[in-house]
Amino acid sequence: MLDAISNIIGSSALAVGGLLYTLAPFLPVSIANDPATIMVIVGFGGQFLFAMRFIIQWLKSEGKKKSVIPIAFWYFSIGGGLVLLFYALWRKDPVIICGQGLGLFIYARNLYFIHRNTSNDIAS
Repeated sequence: MLDAISNIIGSSALAVGGLLYTLAPFLPVSIANDPATIMVIVGFGGQFLFAMRFIIQWLKSEGKKKSVIPIAFWYFSIGGGLVLLFYALWRKDPVIICGQGLGLFIYARNLYFIHRNTSNDIAS
């Protein structure tokens, strides 16, 4: 099953790479021929999203002069976690798959609590 998912992701990466190379022929040919080139970009994109959650949290906390976790923290967590899970599935890395899978559940659960409490506050 993991092999099939990885192959689908790899084929999709090749299709995206081929499209990018067609639109921007100045890119290296490896972007169209090697799924690893696109997937490394995807992996770094996930890491960037994941890092942004900490930057946002830090800036918000500095502004309030206390530790604060803004709602954007959870959205960036989900975005980064999904992209990194996608990357881990392609790599067939069970450690990252489990870590990101559990993390996504926790991030989604926190957003559920936030939105549920906001709805309850409005109804009161």
